[in-house]
Amino acid sequence: MLTTVGILAVVAIIIALDVPTLVRKKLRKELWVFSILLFLGTTLGIAQALRIHIPNPMDFMIAVYKPISNLIDAWLQ
Repeated sequence: MLTTVGILAVVAIIIALDVPTLVRKKLRKELWVFSILLFLGTTLGIAQALRIHIPNPMDFMIAVYKPISNLIDAWLQ
């Protein structure tokens, strides 16, 4: 619980430092990208702090490429 509050405090500081500059310079696209990436990072950080299992992206890649690897391996033998 304390780590979640800490993460949210850091996010609030990041928002306070970066968002006013983006709004003042009228960088709308950059503000959207910043917001989406900050939201994703915050969500993953809180999930990790709460010890929620986050799947490894490498597992997905292995699941996709393993059949192709087996097929090529079978052809080469």
